[in-house]
Order: sequence, then structure tokens, then C-alpha cells
Amino acid sequence: MTDSSNGTSSQGRGLGASLQGLMATLLAILHTRLELLATEIEEEKRRVLATVAWGAVAVLVGCFTLAFAAVFITVLFWDSHRLWVLGMMTLAFGAISAWAMHRVKTLMRESGEMLSATLAELDADRRALMPTPAVDAAPSSAKEPS
Repeated sequence: MTDSSNGTSSQGRGLGASLQGLMATLLAILHTRLELLATEIEEEKRRVLATVAWGAVAVLVGCFTLAFAAVFITVLFWDSHRLWVLGMMTLAFGAISAWAMHRVKTLMRESGEMLSATLAELDADRRALMPTPAVDAAPSSAKEPS
């Protein structure tokens, strides 16, 4: 009887060790995914900050450039066609503004899905842990003639 109790006891320890190993593996997977998530968030943050900073510089310098160009052209034609030049400058600035807004909308649509690598890894993990469905032998897409 001591042999059977030792056998049961060793099986219990084996099951406990298996569960402990499973939990350690799951925690390692979770840890890896969280590290990937943190890395992607850091990369996205740096990309956004750089984009915003350079965008702000471009807007500021562009505004100064446009203002000086408008003043220069207006002064150049002050005696002959000042109202026409001011009207054309207004139209040109409006067209540039509309083009810039269109470009911003295009860039927002083209930006990739945030955290795509993390989501792909989690999806792969989910599919790996899911049981595989049984495959039917009969084709279900056959249609009856009407």
C-alpha cells in the first residue's frame, strides 16, 4: 500500500509541477507580449513627437515665408495693381491651406494600425491555444439547382 500511495503522491507532484510549468510558460508569454507592447508604444510616442515638432517648425517658418512674400509682392505692385495682387495672394493662401488639409486627411487615413505587431502576436497565440476544429468530409458549398 505504501507503493500505491507513493505512486499517487508522485503523480500529484507531477501534476503540480506540470501546472506550475504551464503557469510559468503563460507568464513568460505574457511578459514577452507586454515588453513588445511597451516597445511599440515607445516607438509610436517618439514618432508622433518628432512629427509634431517638425510639423510645428515647418508651419512657423512657412507662415513667415508666406507673410514676407505677400508683403513683398504687394509692395512691388503697390502703384499699379495692389488690390488685384492682394486678392490673388488671398486665393493662393486659401488654395495652399485646402491642399494642406487634404494632405493631413490622407496621412491620417494611411497611418498603420497602432500596435499591429502586438495584436498579431496575441492573435497568433490565441490561434495556437485554440483547439483545431474538425474538418467535414462533405463539401458544404455545393448548391442545389433551382
